[in-house]
Amino acid sequence: MRQQGVRAQQREQTRQALLRESRRLFSERGYAAVGLAELVQAAGVTKGALYHHFPGGKTDLFRAVLEEAQQEVGRRVAAAAEAQDDPWMQLTVGCQEFLAAATAPEIQRIMLVDGPAVLGWSEWRAMDEAASARHLAEALTSLVEAGIIVPQPVTPLVHLLSGAMNEAALWLASPSSGPEDLADAAAALKRMLQALRAD
Repeated sequence: MRQQGVRAQQREQTRQALLRESRRLFSERGYAAVGLAELVQAAGVTKGALYHHFPGGKTDLFRAVLEEAQQEVGRRVAAAAEAQDDPWMQLTVGCQEFLAAATAPEIQRIMLVDGPAVLGWSEWRAMDEAASARHLAEALTSLVEAGIIVPQPVTPLVHLLSGAMNEAALWLASPSSGPEDLADAAAALKRMLQALRAD
C-alpha cells in the first residue's frame, strides 16, 4: 500500500512539473514557439511521461494549463467579490478584478491569445463559460431578483458583459495599450455597469 502511495505521489509531482514548466514557457513565448522536446526537458521528464498524463500531447497539456489559468482568475475574481458586503459592489469589483487578472502577463497570452487559437473558438468559449460566465450569471440573476438591476433576461446580458470584458482584456494585453489604460478600461466598465441599475 505504501509503495502505491509513493507512486501516486511521484505521478502527481510529474504532472505538476509538466504543468508548471509548460505554463512558464507558454506564457513567455506562446504555444507555437514551444516544442515538445523543450517541454519535457524543462520539466525533467520523458515524452512517455508526458503522454501518460496528457494522451493528446502538447494540445492536451496546453488545455490543462489554460484550465488552471482560468481557475486562478476565477479564484481572484471570487476573492475580490467576496471581500465586499454589498451585492452591487461584489459585481463591479469582481468585473474589475477580472480585467486586472486576465491582463497579467503570465495569464493573458495563455488565456486570451493562444486559448482560442489552439483549441478553437467553440472549445475555448465553452471553457470560458464554465470557468467564469456561470459566476457572472449568478451575480446578475441575484441583482435582477433584488431589483437592483432593471428586470431583463440575464443570458444575453451575461454574453454581452463577458464579451466586452474579454475584448477589453485582449486590448489591454496588446502592444497598442499601455499600463495606464487599465484604469481607463475599469472606469469605462464601471460606467457601463452603472447603466444597468434600476435606480
